[in-house]
Amino acid sequence: MIGVFATGLLGAMAIVITGFVACTEFGSYAFVHPVLRRLPEKQWLQVEQGLLGTFGKVMPIGMIISVILAIVLLVDAWGGPVLGVVMTGLATICFVVTVLCTVRVNVPINLATARIPMDRPPADWRAMRARWEVFQALRSWLMLGGFAAITVAVVSA
Repeated sequence: MIGVFATGLLGAMAIVITGFVACTEFGSYAFVHPVLRRLPEKQWLQVEQGLLGTFGKVMPIGMIISVILAIVLLVDAWGGPVLGVVMTGLATICFVVTVLCTVRVNVPINLATARIPMDRPPADWRAMRARWEVFQALRSWLMLGGFAAITVAVVSA
């Protein structure tokens, strides 16, 4: 029954951690990257490579922890009130799809971006970044939706 973990420390951790990851991803998508797109390509590349050193160290851990927390809360919710099962199930799906998009699309583009000489962005730089940004948008909305679903599940427990 939802409540054993959801109303305790684990539920609070789920809200804080998934909220941090969702806000970071969404803030990057909505507020940082629109500004970066207006920079000249060399400066844009320089900032992107810098962001890989910060976001690239923290966000993978946060995303994986979000999946784990959602699964634990889903198992805890199973057999309990429908709202808890549906919300934790939805959050789990959102977080898993986020990780899959990250691993399949964003990480390979990030690895390629890290290897580009800073003074020579490739001719397809904007197209490569445009593809990354499509999946960044998807990941950001999924993380935000997952956070909202986890919050509803924990608060309603």
